Amino acid sequence: MLTRKDKRRETEKVLDVDASMQGTLIFKDSVNLRINGTFEGVLNTKGSLMIGERAVVNADITGESITVAGKVNGNITATKDLKLISPARVIGDIRSPLLSIAEGAVFDGTSIMLSKADDLTDKAMTPDDLAKYLEIETNLVYEWANSGRLPGTKNGDAWKFERAKIDEWVAQGKIK
Repeated sequence: MLTRKDKRRETEKVLDVDASMQGTLIFKDSVNLRINGTFEGVLNTKGSLMIGERAVVNADITGESITVAGKVNGNITATKDLKLISPARVIGDIRSPLLSIAEGAVFDGTSIMLSKADDLTDKAMTPDDLAKYLEIETNLVYEWANSGRLPGTKNGDAWKFERAKIDEWVAQGKIK
């Protein structure tokens, strides 16, 4: 007979990546993701993310619960908690309501401590923010927004983009 805990484990989504990958990875559903290889690009997760000791990640990372033991070059935003454990090496800025840096971990950047009430996923992005997030030129953001191809709102001359709508747009493959 399966207990409630066993049933939850059975339906838990686990992805263990020990490969070299490049691009934009966006997870809409919670997943337990572990990266042991190399990754370059943009990583947006829900659930828990573990960057293993052998991992080398050159990416901006957004997630809920993030643990880093490997090397990360890029900004990290954790909406719940961020742990840097030995022998982690993080070069970039971090934002999290709860931060733990263990002895032996190296962090080179700035840290912004958020209140748990801050919901970073709903904050509006500027065209420059969006260009960095999508790894495209800013003029392409304006071109797509002005043509109605990109979901955003315009107030006067200023464009604003909601992260959730952009993530949905990317997941639907409309970024081509």
